Amino acid sequence: MGLATGWRRIVTMVSVTVVVAVTAVTAYRVLAPAEVSTAARGDYPDPAASEAGVVGRLPVAPLLVDGRLRVYAAQRQVYADGPADGRHRSTPYWSYRRWPAQVSGVVADGTRVVGRWSDGKLVALEARTGRVAWRADGPTPAGGWTARRTGAGAVWSPPGLFLARAADGRAVLVVSGPHRIAGFGLADGRQLWSAEVDGDCRTDVGTTEAGQFAVVDRCADAAAVEFRDLTTGVLVTRWQPPGRTAGWTAIPVGCATHRVECGGLRVTGSADDGGEGWLVGTGAPVPAPTLDPAGTELDGQRAIRAADGAVTGRAVRTGEELWRRTDLGSVRIVAVQPGRAHLLTETNDLITLDTGTGVERSRFPLDVGSDGVGWAPGSVYAGDGYLALERLREPVAPDADDQRYFLTAEPVLLAVT
Repeated sequence: MGLATGWRRIVTMVSVTVVVAVTAVTAYRVLAPAEVSTAARGDYPDPAASEAGVVGRLPVAPLLVDGRLRVYAAQRQVYADGPADGRHRSTPYWSYRRWPAQVSGVVADGTRVVGRWSDGKLVALEARTGRVAWRADGPTPAGGWTARRTGAGAVWSPPGLFLARAADGRAVLVVSGPHRIAGFGLADGRQLWSAEVDGDCRTDVGTTEAGQFAVVDRCADAAAVEFRDLTTGVLVTRWQPPGRTAGWTAIPVGCATHRVECGGLRVTGSADDGGEGWLVGTGAPVPAPTLDPAGTELDGQRAIRAADGAVTGRAVRTGEELWRRTDLGSVRIVAVQPGRAHLLTETNDLITLDTGTGVERSRFPLDVGSDGVGWAPGSVYAGDGYLALERLREPVAPDADDQRYFLTAEPVLLAVT
């Protein structure tokens, strides 16, 4: 009797041990940090050659890369498909996942795609293959995935992630976090510089065409815009807008993409304050009154504005009118990319003008299938001759869930302009 009881206890103990071990192994496999890289297996897509018009309707926001791929972000994944002008999202050309980290933002330059993750890790992928090119430890972001369903907030306006060309031509990635900012060489991921900061009293502005990184610093008694050299992190200029004491902000204008390689900025205080426009270079900003009115955009040395029934292009330094269009009706500028200004009419037609001459490059309704044009524009991205735009259900309800907020399950339109 006693022997049988002893054996039962031993068997029970062994069984419990086995169950615990299996549970531990299963939990480790599920919860342990993991990286899954699925490289490209097919041929690199050919360059797109579509005529002007709407070419795609997508559920997620694309980042155009090398004129051949579309890169997307999800909560724990960066992936790509092609060709760039594909009508729908297709099977991933390559994919990269991490667990349990979340995607914070994604940027691309040439064929290099860099993802920033919630644990501070930077992972660069080669667009042609999807293989990891380098990894680096960057400043930890304030949060992980903050974008809505389309992922536009991660790929079109990635928080704390900025690209630019340094004065020597090198591509540099600036990464900003609540406690540290750092610069990395895009080619190899080598850290170029790092600086401890107080993120509670600093606001990122962006990178400039002159190879600097700008922030509004309110940590001292008098707020100022600080400009740091991209390759060294050295503070080059600390500039205080004349006549401004408190409550002002600096908005970048004339950027190649969101807050990247910007040619100017507008200093403004309130909604009723149009602000003052400034051109940025290697020294202190230079006044540019042509950029003062809210909504004025900058492309190189040209200021583009839509107001009072006219669209005008002016020389930004002198204010001289270069061209004027009064035949477009009521329009607003939704995006500018080098050489192109994109205007949206009241009926959601997209008109693209040459910023140098005002000549119309294309015009077509932003419509596809039976969706119609009864929607409001959300986030917009323009680059490489493309424009992508989120369509929102009217009336726009920013606090609603995604099903109510977006027009359809495929709210993003992709157009060739």
